[in-house]
Amino acid sequence: MLPPSRFPTHTAQPDADAAVRLTDSDAALARLSAVQKGYLSDPYIRSFVPRAHLQPARPPLINVGTYVRSEGVDALVNQWLELAEQEGAPCQIVSLGAGSDTRFWRIATGPRRQWLRTYIELDFAENTTKKAMAIRKSKELSAVLGRTEDISLAHGGTTLHAPVYHLLPADLRLPPSESIAPLLESSSDSSTPLISPSHPTLLLFECVLVYMPPAASSALIQWFVDYFSTTSGPGVLGGLVYEMFGLNDPFGRVMVNNLKARNVSIPGASPYPTVTSLTERFSLHGFTTSHALTLRDIRSSYIDDSELERIAQLEMLDEVEELQLVLEHYAITWGLKLPAQSTGLKTNWAAWGLRRKDRNDNTQD
Repeated sequence: MLPPSRFPTHTAQPDADAAVRLTDSDAALARLSAVQKGYLSDPYIRSFVPRAHLQPARPPLINVGTYVRSEGVDALVNQWLELAEQEGAPCQIVSLGAGSDTRFWRIATGPRRQWLRTYIELDFAENTTKKAMAIRKSKELSAVLGRTEDISLAHGGTTLHAPVYHLLPADLRLPPSESIAPLLESSSDSSTPLISPSHPTLLLFECVLVYMPPAASSALIQWFVDYFSTTSGPGVLGGLVYEMFGLNDPFGRVMVNNLKARNVSIPGASPYPTVTSLTERFSLHGFTTSHALTLRDIRSSYIDDSELERIAQLEMLDEVEELQLVLEHYAITWGLKLPAQSTGLKTNWAAWGLRRKDRNDNTQD
């Protein structure tokens, strides 16, 4: 969550991949700042930020944006777990381009942890190596994974396997048959696939598809659609995307130019000039439902008044107009694909989605 005027400067990188990998550090620092300032609760993020206690706070605009993003994504993921519980079918979550995300640990220590069958994270090998090292270094993180004897490193430290959690290296731009199929269609002991098409499965794409060519993103989603088309059970497939969009206006062009200055290109943004176009991310792949909301919409209509009042007391926010512009250029898109034989499902999966809140007359814009 970065406005165009506040992209941190970094030492020039030798390749575009290195520059893209650094965006994960920006996101981790933004989340750490939001936690330190009281916007969010996340006891695990510090373990993924070097010298966390020395990191300066981010501006209020970034803290608010990080909070809104987290509220929206968390609500959808928590509702997915709730539906899995109602279905009586433990779910699977695949986080693509996971970076330093702490979601697994928050779920695994939460009230619905028993409804999580498998949690898989995929990212560049450089990122998975760094994350695996942080996990092994932290007693707190490692304890959540399970017994020491049930946790293993592989492939030169780029891969980590635990009973529920799996950290895997992959270049998601490559054809899925080369990048993810060999990883997900087998397991650490090669006896069963890591991911089963017979369980409800949620795909998380947080700021990853925007960095990929549209054809590669489409192929990635289609691979999961094809994989789950073979299911005969409650293999509901969900997709959740958080990314920037609508970058053809003056504000968006400034965002693009600032990223170019950091050697970061975003080819995945061009097909999505409007909120309406974002829903095509899933509808073009035959998803049953597809919805999208900007972060501005989420902040104004989908967060409880009490929460808005709470965060308004945390810091003085002077850049209100700039915040609105930033929030208008980020969105959360979610889609749902029901199995062909969905009559046997016990719960109403089509109800999955963000829910508008009742508002008082003095609600913020």
